[in-house]
Amino acid sequence: MITGIKGTRVRRAAAVVVTTGAMIATGALSAAPAQALTTPTIAAKGGYVMNNGTGTSLYTKKADTRLSTGSTTKIMTAKVVLAQPNLNLDAKVTIQKAYSDYIVANTASSAHLIVGDKVTVRQLLFGLMLPSGCDAAYALADKFGTGTTRAARVKSFIGKMNTSAKSLGLTNTHFDSFDGIGNGSNYSTPRDLTKIASSAMKNSTFKTVVKTKSYTAKTITKTGSTRTMGKWTNTNGLLSSYSGTIGVKTGSGAEAKYCLVFAATRNGKTVIGTVLASTSITARESDAKKLMNYAFAK
Repeated sequence: MITGIKGTRVRRAAAVVVTTGAMIATGALSAAPAQALTTPTIAAKGGYVMNNGTGTSLYTKKADTRLSTGSTTKIMTAKVVLAQPNLNLDAKVTIQKAYSDYIVANTASSAHLIVGDKVTVRQLLFGLMLPSGCDAAYALADKFGTGTTRAARVKSFIGKMNTSAKSLGLTNTHFDSFDGIGNGSNYSTPRDLTKIASSAMKNSTFKTVVKTKSYTAKTITKTGSTRTMGKWTNTNGLLSSYSGTIGVKTGSGAEAKYCLVFAATRNGKTVIGTVLASTSITARESDAKKLMNYAFAK
């Protein structure tokens, strides 16, 4: 009897081993589930990321909260310029003293344009988007606004910026300046800014400008000679520190804190997003990297 019981136990154990082996061989035992993606924590007050190809939202944090935009405003400045009918990118603009006076009065970021120089529209776009030149923004607003006075032309240009925002269906965006140095009513949201940037990125000139790390312009002086401007370096550090980055624009200010609209392409997928009111230059770049890593992994 004892021998019989022992034999039965051996046969049952063998059956278990065989069955288990068969299940493993056929894949019937499922592997442990992949670890779920952890939603990133960012320092910025607001953040948003979407798949640029589909428009699908991939991350939101106060995505529709109105915040100051700083120089990310200049994305719309460039967009309005590039939307002008019969635009000649090689048309020359003479730099006025008013532009440099504006820089001094506001302690604003500058492309260091020189009064009297003749600078092309294309060059002004690089000066606008790389060193974030408020003088370049002023020159473009003066050039492409309409009116008999500079003040009227600037007002007209800002009006075009707001019209463009409305045409995109944006209800939480308003501009009262051409460069982000607001006058009390310059705001947008992470979602709206991302949509503005996504629309701007459809323009090939805009795409070329915002992915350029550095640019040197040769301009014509008021005496007719040629001057080589100092090299403009892109303030977007992601271009050098995050693989696949294709743009787009930084921003900062006392009210805006530290902002960054970003975009990158990896394996045929482009993600685009915004962080507003982060705590430092380092933090805004870290925030953007976290959000892009998360978006690409989804």
